[in-house]
Amino acid sequence: MAVPRRRQYYYHRFGSLMPVISAISLMLLVFFGLLSFLAPFPVDRLRQNQRHGGGHQSSLNIVDEDVIGAQLFPVPIGGGRLGRSLWSSRNSKFFYGCSNASRKFANADAITHPNRYLLIATSGGLNQQRTGITDAVVAARILNATLVIPKLDQKSFWKDKSNFSEIFDVDWFISFLSKDVKVIKNLPRKRGKFWTPHSMRVPRKCNERCYNNCVLPVLLKRHAIQLNKFDYRLSNKLDTDLQKLRCRVNYHALKFTGPILEMGEKLVNRIRMRRRSKHYIAMHLRFEPDMLAFSGCYYGGGEKERKELAAIRKRWKTLHTSNPEKERRHGKCPLTPKEVGLMLRALGYGSEVHLYVASGEVFGGEETLAPLKSLFPKFYTKETLASKEELKPFSLFSSRMAALDFIACDESDVFVTNNNGNMARILAGRRRYFGHKLTIRPNAKKLYRLFLNQENMTWEAFASKVRRDQRGFIGEPKEVRPGRGEFHENPSTCICEDYDAMAQRNSGPKKFGKESEASRKDDVISQDQNVDNEPEWPDTDQDDLQDQGPFNFTNVDYDADTSEEPELEELLSD
Repeated sequence: MAVPRRRQYYYHRFGSLMPVISAISLMLLVFFGLLSFLAPFPVDRLRQNQRHGGGHQSSLNIVDEDVIGAQLFPVPIGGGRLGRSLWSSRNSKFFYGCSNASRKFANADAITHPNRYLLIATSGGLNQQRTGITDAVVAARILNATLVIPKLDQKSFWKDKSNFSEIFDVDWFISFLSKDVKVIKNLPRKRGKFWTPHSMRVPRKCNERCYNNCVLPVLLKRHAIQLNKFDYRLSNKLDTDLQKLRCRVNYHALKFTGPILEMGEKLVNRIRMRRRSKHYIAMHLRFEPDMLAFSGCYYGGGEKERKELAAIRKRWKTLHTSNPEKERRHGKCPLTPKEVGLMLRALGYGSEVHLYVASGEVFGGEETLAPLKSLFPKFYTKETLASKEELKPFSLFSSRMAALDFIACDESDVFVTNNNGNMARILAGRRRYFGHKLTIRPNAKKLYRLFLNQENMTWEAFASKVRRDQRGFIGEPKEVRPGRGEFHENPSTCICEDYDAMAQRNSGPKKFGKESEASRKDDVISQDQNVDNEPEWPDTDQDDLQDQGPFNFTNVDYDADTSEEPELEELLSD
């Protein structure tokens, strides 16, 4: 009986303690609940730790996700270590620009016929006009004619009244080309009177035979002709010497005037002087409202974006409604500033990098630019680097302002673009010619899928896939096969290989280990690009006109030229 009584005693005592135990448990539960609620999210703790000097790598810092809008997708501040140079190509030293004429290329004095004068009227923005000027020199050579300094477009969408000599050094242009083509400033008088040239147009992508069949008979009869709206009127496939002449014009003869060069160099020096920055990236950003309305793309701005762009689209009656999702899926939509910034971060460029941005009006203004500025706070434009007084001689002229951006982008260590406009293409070709300076073109078709699913993967997985998809799109030698795309973007005829340097490299001592393995991998990638990863270039010369007679021009020959709304074309002609 003693045992049951003792057990009953303990039960009784334990029962009296139960309320106390329950109260303590409840208090502990509430305490831990409050602690977990008040404690910062792991990403916030990581940021606080980094701000106070904790952590081991700066790349673990997280960009302000309130601006980036990626709470489930933390973006590091640093670019990380990728085992390769971010600022130059390992293989660029084995290639160089070569545009000298061959011995069989006769001197201009020997082939230029008297009473043959060619004039051209360019169209579009500065860079489209640059292609027209370059091709006009070659056209004059084909026709054995004297070229009169080209007229620049002063009536288009860009509304710039500048003439040739106000943008380019006209005396240098004439002097440099003196052995290739005779160039004069003005058409000579005819019997003491001003000579009115005969105006005509030439088909797009016209080759040597086309010029001889379509233009030469008219030139022989009229003696002076003006080719109007002269843009992309020359084939991409020409004789080697003519292609090299193209390069001499574009990369050597066309030099900006002294004031433009001086101001452009000031911009470049001021970027590099900021905290003694050795390197900088230049970005050509086209994200204007008109551009987006024309593209038919949608960027997730809701009903407000749809209404604003739809209102702009109504200006063009012939502009058909497109499928925004389809355009984006096919890589035809410009990347947003945020997307370009994320791509650069994934490629290894951290927040300490200096970024120069050349752009017009950005749709959405500062709100659209905020994520890019958060990723790259060292953000510059010509307006932030120079005073209004310094820019005064240029600010009222769109072509002169574009020339300043051209210089800043051309001199950059890395050039990146979100579009495939004229400036992007011309700079890509120029940078190839002058040492294969890195030029990043987004592989928009593949990046679209990544941006669509970015919050469903870690940053490491996202960055790895960006680097994979951008192979073949960063300006390495032989990324694009010879003959592909526009010649101004891919001047393969004017790029030669330094076989002595290659032989010296191959004969040197072999290195082993991770670094040498990466080097060999890069070599393979640059010299034999995966065809599936190559840009989807159009067959640019499929419309070459070879056998047209002098007056047998059809509407097809002129494509956009006969458009009732030429502003559509001018809008894209940067």
